[in-house]
Amino acid sequence: MVDDLLIATVMQIIVSGEKPRGTVRIVYKVVISLKKAAYQKHENNSSLSIRRRRIGRRITYRYFQFALRLGSEKLSPRSKEPIVHLSPDGTSWGMELPVLLALIGSLTVILIGAITFFILMRRDEDARRKGQGLASAAEIDAEATRDYQELCRARMSGKWTSAPAPHPTDPPQRITSLSKDPDGNSPSTRSSTSSWSEEPALTNMDISTGHMVLAYMEDHLNNKDRLEQEWGALCAYEAEPCATTAASKPDNVGKNRYSDVLPYDHSRVVLNTLTNHLGSDYINASTITDHDPRNPAYIAAAGPLPNTAPDFWQMVWEQGSVVMVMLTRLTENGQQLCHRYWPEEGSELYHIYEVHLVSEHIWCDDYLVRSFYLKNQRTGETRTVTQFHFLSWPENGVPSSIKALLEFRRKVNKSYRGRSCPIVVHCSDGSGRTGTYCLIDMVLNRMAKGAKEIDIAATLEHIRDQRPRTVATKKQFEFVLMAVAEEVHAILKALPPHLQQQQEKKEKEKEKEKEANEKEKPNN
Repeated sequence: MVDDLLIATVMQIIVSGEKPRGTVRIVYKVVISLKKAAYQKHENNSSLSIRRRRIGRRITYRYFQFALRLGSEKLSPRSKEPIVHLSPDGTSWGMELPVLLALIGSLTVILIGAITFFILMRRDEDARRKGQGLASAAEIDAEATRDYQELCRARMSGKWTSAPAPHPTDPPQRITSLSKDPDGNSPSTRSSTSSWSEEPALTNMDISTGHMVLAYMEDHLNNKDRLEQEWGALCAYEAEPCATTAASKPDNVGKNRYSDVLPYDHSRVVLNTLTNHLGSDYINASTITDHDPRNPAYIAAAGPLPNTAPDFWQMVWEQGSVVMVMLTRLTENGQQLCHRYWPEEGSELYHIYEVHLVSEHIWCDDYLVRSFYLKNQRTGETRTVTQFHFLSWPENGVPSSIKALLEFRRKVNKSYRGRSCPIVVHCSDGSGRTGTYCLIDMVLNRMAKGAKEIDIAATLEHIRDQRPRTVATKKQFEFVLMAVAEEVHAILKALPPHLQQQQEKKEKEKEKEKEANEKEKPNN
């Protein structure tokens, strides 16, 4: 009670003063005097010490309150708004602070809302622009795909017309003119019009072997008599064993496109009868091995018939093949050489195998590439199969361009690289053009692996042991020699300079050694 009276008395003295600064000093002196007096009078009494601290604290709060009032009167002396009073315990700052905080909070919420609204508007605008871009890109892609498919269909049906102008978004020179004779037998005026040609890849080919092969080719191509003799010996060659019992059965005769090209029993592809649509295991196709008889490198097949298309896809599925090489058109000279065993568009079901045409692209005048999505309806498994279709190879003839076929082969091998499944190769009968392609590819693959000796005639006999009548004409055999020579020459030309210099040095040393041996012979 005395404390409160003391505090009230001090505050009355403060309020009655006219000069704020002097009053403030009086309050300050009174506070200090009270603190000192309380300390001297009650320094030995702990309860009085606590009381002293309480009195000093209250006077201090009242002092700050009075200072706040003086400040407000100085800024706005005529303001009659009530002065904010601080609580004695110092836990409240009056009404202005909550109002100020509420105002700041409101402004903050409004600012955050505005920023959020702006960000959402920007996102919506970006999404609309992106959607418009995707839509236009999809339309362009769909239009380009339709152009490709129309060109492919026109080329396959034999109705050759000038190709439409490329779409502005297409790569330059991607689509070329397709003007040719109805059957396409006229030689191409260009060796290749592909703008996607691939250079020969660097291999492990033995350089000396490459030069020996070139010398062998040059000798045979310049010496027509030697070429004739070698071809005569190949024609007289007879494969053993050569039984074709399965192909000659009455149930299988209708599955052969030609009666004189039948697969050998020991090398024919055997289908699973449990999944075959007729419960048969026969198809006119043969496995072709290179060095490993357990893993065939190729499957040489006749062009499918309407009734054997399901068998063909069953063979592709069971053999695990993902790459097909087609070397014939569907029709030539008005004669059907192969049934269209894939859907012209969309998907088609061949027994339990659903085939979906994913894409169809023309790479140049000489070949196109199709991609299929193959699904086994019974197991639900799927696989992607790529078909490389060469168009410039007439039946019983040779391609109009060696370069085009070599580029085609490189593209096939690039797609096949790293796989162990066989490549399905077919033409119309599965022997002439199919055997020619397999022979070229097998010889070049052996050289790429570093083989020291290459015998093309012996390699052809090895293939004929597994499929009859492969490489049907002397012209096709001569084409093999020319194609191998051109590829070997391209590979040697692409070798690094230091390897070429090493090879030239070795050749000069061999020539000197040969000359030295010839000089020693007369002396002996």
